[in-house]
Amino acid sequence: MASAVTFAFRAMDVAGTSTAGEIEAESKAQVSEQLRQRGLIVLDVTEKREPLRIENLWRTWKKIDTRELAIFSRQFATLVASGMPMLRSLSTLEEQTQDERIKEAIAGVRSDVEAGSTLEQAMERHPEVFDRLYRAMVRSGEQSGRLEDSLDRIAYQVEKSDALRRQVKSALMYPTLVLGFAGVVLIAVVAFVIPVFAGIFEEMSEEHPSEPTSLPIPTQMCVTASEMITGYWYILIPGTIALAVGFFRWKRSKHGKEVWDRTILRLPAQIGDVIQKVALARWSRTFAGSVSAGVPMLQAIKLTGESSGNVVLEKSMEDVYDSVKRGGSLARPIQAHEIFPPMVGHMVAVGEETGQLENLLSKIADFYEAEVDAKVKALTSLIEPLMIVFVGGIVGFIVIAMYLPMFSLYENIR
Repeated sequence: MASAVTFAFRAMDVAGTSTAGEIEAESKAQVSEQLRQRGLIVLDVTEKREPLRIENLWRTWKKIDTRELAIFSRQFATLVASGMPMLRSLSTLEEQTQDERIKEAIAGVRSDVEAGSTLEQAMERHPEVFDRLYRAMVRSGEQSGRLEDSLDRIAYQVEKSDALRRQVKSALMYPTLVLGFAGVVLIAVVAFVIPVFAGIFEEMSEEHPSEPTSLPIPTQMCVTASEMITGYWYILIPGTIALAVGFFRWKRSKHGKEVWDRTILRLPAQIGDVIQKVALARWSRTFAGSVSAGVPMLQAIKLTGESSGNVVLEKSMEDVYDSVKRGGSLARPIQAHEIFPPMVGHMVAVGEETGQLENLLSKIADFYEAEVDAKVKALTSLIEPLMIVFVGGIVGFIVIAMYLPMFSLYENIR
């Protein structure tokens, strides 16, 4: 699906009064259709090109704040359930939403709903904020006449997803900060401290020409690293940035994402296990929410796989989709894939047999969210001493490497 683009338009009403403005849409045809729904005669539609600015680049790279989306979803559900009119609810939420991209999306949704579009059709013009599963649950609520229930389920699902993401993010914060600080200190030592010692070593070798001039291997390694950083920084810095950009571009590609997702599931020290449980918790919570909202099963299976965040799990859902499409079981292909533990397959089978699939999927999500909490705490307690040993080892290696030549020279002089 194409992303929304801003179009500038000029139009005229039946009385001959001209008007102009801007509309976000995916094509000129959609703009013309929206204007015709408002009873306007289209005169001109042109795509508005925004200048290349730092803030525009930042908006492109920055992701939607899941916490703000969760707050919007919960408040939207509450306002609709209270009986407040749709347009007034959207206008109220637009005023109090903090995230600029979500605020703009709400304004666009309100404008389109006012022009006669359904809520799902209006949200479809803002796919960067409202994904396909979000819109499918809204459409199901609109069609069944239970929009407030669907919005409540969406809010619960987004809140759970945000809580899980924050839980993992907070666990990674400490090792990330330690590694970053250690990297900065290491570069500073190599770039500014080691050259001082290297100068001392040269002076010592000049004062004692009869002594051996070769440096110990650890010292030579540090001096070489220092010379590379101080002498070729204009190559290392752009090269590092190019490698980072290339890596992230590769990871976002179809092949790169598949290789990356399969690799991280095999990481040692329980890291891969935590990543698997996070994916399973997100999958089961999303699947339960879509089933409870009345999304058709085949569509729910497809959308759940796409929103799982892991290519391995997404591909396994393709087999589930094919099985259900042929009239087969939901649980059998799940039991055949390694990414699903046996418990998941058995609980899904029981849910199919008893008609309690939604409840059992919710129990699976609760179980794996609790497992992620326990595993993340254990992993954090394991990482902390390892980080201390790692940083201490690097500092100790540099200190010993710098003093080894002095010890050797002292022994030779004595």
